[in-house]
Amino acid sequence: MNNTVNAALLGLVEGITEFLPVSSTGHLIVAADLLNVRDTGGTFEIVIQLGAVLAVIVYYARDLLGQARALPERPEVRALWLGVVLAFLPAALLGFLFSDAITRYLFSPITVALSLIVGGAVLWVIEGRTFTARTTALTQVNTRQALIVGCAQCLALVPGVSRSASSIIGGLLTGLDRPTATAFSFYLSIPTLGLATLYALIKGREALDGTQFGPLLVGLAVSFVTALLAIGWLLRYVSRHDFRGFAVYRILAGFAILGWTLWR
Repeated sequence: MNNTVNAALLGLVEGITEFLPVSSTGHLIVAADLLNVRDTGGTFEIVIQLGAVLAVIVYYARDLLGQARALPERPEVRALWLGVVLAFLPAALLGFLFSDAITRYLFSPITVALSLIVGGAVLWVIEGRTFTARTTALTQVNTRQALIVGCAQCLALVPGVSRSASSIIGGLLTGLDRPTATAFSFYLSIPTLGLATLYALIKGREALDGTQFGPLLVGLAVSFVTALLAIGWLLRYVSRHDFRGFAVYRILAGFAILGWTLWR
């Protein structure tokens, strides 16, 4: 299997899993291990997330353009984006301080397996609770709620936890209804994944040679298309279902990865 095919497969995994509560980074680590893809410090896994970021921007293009025009005049729109920035900061700070240690010690199938299992159990327990939704629109998200979502997102620095799961559940716990928590998680992905990609490119620029740019672009393109489809599907899904099905998947996948890793 050549590098381009591997990149396309990894892009497919990224696009499908980025916005589902199952951890795209965890799935990419396991997929890369299965494909025997040797990456330079997780750079490829991080950079192809840009495809998912572009998918969010395209999906919400009309809303984003409208908000950009209304930003000078509508305080609720300014408050929304202030909330997005505040929610971005905790994970950005911790990621900047500990990215090398996280990549060195936690980017492994064992970590992913354990995180999937524990996270799945937590997701199941939390979904057994009854949430009182007080916030039903993005422009109603306040500073306190945004900061809680941002702190919850920090858990996703551990591969296998899932950025979308931690941020959506954080939103539910602080009073957002499920569609609003999901949409806020999508908005939060723009600075979180976008700047993480830029940081990874700057750090890994010496390790990336000319032969890797072609596969990288393929991975980006595939992740963009599949993420665009996944966003629409997830928004329809959360309007009618909770995440217990994903909790079961996480636990089963975690034990499967753990068994495979220990057996081989």
